[in-house]
Amino acid sequence: MSGLIGKKIGMTSIYDASGKNIPCTIIEAGPCVVTQIKTLEKDNYEAIQLAFDDKKEKNTTKPMMGHFKKAGTTPKRIVMEFSRFEEDRRKGFGETVDVTIFHEGEFVDVSGTSKGKGFQGVMRRHGYSGVGETTHGHNGVKRSTGSIGQSSTPAKLFKGKKMAGQMGNKTVMMINLEVLKIMPEQNLLVVKGSVPGANGSYLKIERWS
Repeated sequence: MSGLIGKKIGMTSIYDASGKNIPCTIIEAGPCVVTQIKTLEKDNYEAIQLAFDDKKEKNTTKPMMGHFKKAGTTPKRIVMEFSRFEEDRRKGFGETVDVTIFHEGEFVDVSGTSKGKGFQGVMRRHGYSGVGETTHGHNGVKRSTGSIGQSSTPAKLFKGKKMAGQMGNKTVMMINLEVLKIMPEQNLLVVKGSVPGANGSYLKIERWS
């Protein structure tokens, strides 16, 4: 396997051998169960489905209960597919994958859902400086977008114009993060830098390619 499902615990910092303070993120990575193996013959593509984090049976639908029972595992909160994997590290149906698939010093890609910030104006969303003067009287348009289109030519608004709107709550991937430390007893993975999402949110961790 080349990846795991994890949960963001929070951020901290550690010191390296030279005494440099390094910001890092602690992730609860696995253990995950292989709940489905997709093949070219049956599904037209190859992938391995992993499940993570126990869930109560009463909160699980009957189709998903059957899906998990077939794999011989308890109900899980989240399932994800991994299409990047090495044949020599491929896991079988119903097997468990843990944090030991990674090793210190290698690099991983971590993707998750960023924090949602609601509907925001152009100053916060895109870094606009605002419209009009901020002294000599109040003009009422300090945080306005300003003019957004053209006059007679081309007389339209182009797609992609930076305007106010929903900010955050998007899938974001941080690539090439160094694995600083692995703690197999607690299923913890410490990576350098920050990862998307709030504490407690789920992450997809894949070996960097």
